[in-house]
Amino acid sequence: RPYLSKDDPLCDVVYGTDKASLNQLMSESDYIVCSAPSTVETRGMVNADAFANVKKNAVFINLGRGPVVDEDALIKALKSGQLKGAALDVFKEEPLPSDNELWNLDNILISPHNMDQTKTFMNEA
Repeated sequence: RPYLSKDDPLCDVVYGTDKASLNQLMSESDYIVCSAPSTVETRGMVNADAFANVKKNAVFINLGRGPVVDEDALIKALKSGQLKGAALDVFKEEPLPSDNELWNLDNILISPHNMDQTKTFMNEA
């Protein structure tokens, strides 16, 4: 619901929720933070087309849900240098399998997505 932020004085730009808006956001951003939920509409949303539009040397961060991102397209963008790097806390399959190609890339930070397993999580949440 981008219209909710349209008149927010703290927002310089408000993007829509369509593919053209995602591609525009990808082409203009140095850092892209994906925190989208996994829904029918968002699964595979950040795909090869989105990464083809990414600004050269951008960094992609996903802390939403793994199925939102096409991991094969992400790997291709990381290997080709289109993306400078990525930080991922979520994956299509969790835990991330030991044979997943993401483990072999030098330009990625992998986090285990297990904050809820700390002793103080319920107090801090």
